[in-house]
Amino acid sequence: MMNIRFLLVTSLAILTTLPAIAQRKVMFPSKDGLTITADMYETEPEHPWVVLFHQANSSRGEYRDIAPRLNKLGLNCMAVDLRSGKEMNFRVNETAGLAKDAHLPTDYIDSEKDMRAAIERAYGIGKRPVIVLGSSYSASLALKLAKEMSEVRAVIAFSPGEFFENKFNVHQTATGLTKPTFVTCAASEKKWVADLISGIPKDRLIFYVPGKGGAHGSSSLLRDTDGQTECWIQLINFIQTLKKDK
Repeated sequence: MMNIRFLLVTSLAILTTLPAIAQRKVMFPSKDGLTITADMYETEPEHPWVVLFHQANSSRGEYRDIAPRLNKLGLNCMAVDLRSGKEMNFRVNETAGLAKDAHLPTDYIDSEKDMRAAIERAYGIGKRPVIVLGSSYSASLALKLAKEMSEVRAVIAFSPGEFFENKFNVHQTATGLTKPTFVTCAASEKKWVADLISGIPKDRLIFYVPGKGGAHGSSSLLRDTDGQTECWIQLINFIQTLKKDK
């Protein structure tokens, strides 16, 4: 367990980091050839990569304030536009726009091919397995891909849920996941998220839920969210543990 004083000091430094503009925008093909847009927030080449996926009706702009703080933890970040989304923080989802223009399906499940391509892209840059971070529907897909892809080292899931009707069952898919897993959600979501992840071995799982408050998806990490400092502390602890185990 990390020293609580260290965690508090680190969290304060991260939470007072000013938002930054992404260092550069990149484009690359999805599994079906659709062009994916992503923002790269880079630190040092030897630092691990975390691939950031947004929630419904959102975009890579969801991580405008979060990615620079992850940089402070020694992580390179790729924030990805998935084809199921719209806009966030004045950043329009370019992948979704191209998918619409091409008359491609844009249900949640259709974003899986974009996530696979992004994970492989980050893996190719860093030359080692990456961390995946998902928000809401993409958190559920992140659990699935963490289990299926050797390119994934660990997974962080904010508010996963059974969002896919009869297309696949997240609980069944996540059962037996043995990679390090961090899951969190709002206090109001605790019961069904706990049921969803009940098949993940307890020694591979950190499940953090605030006593009250919190928010759906990655909004748990934003300044105006009740309990965001505690959520950052828990996340920092998980990331530092990963670094020690590398």
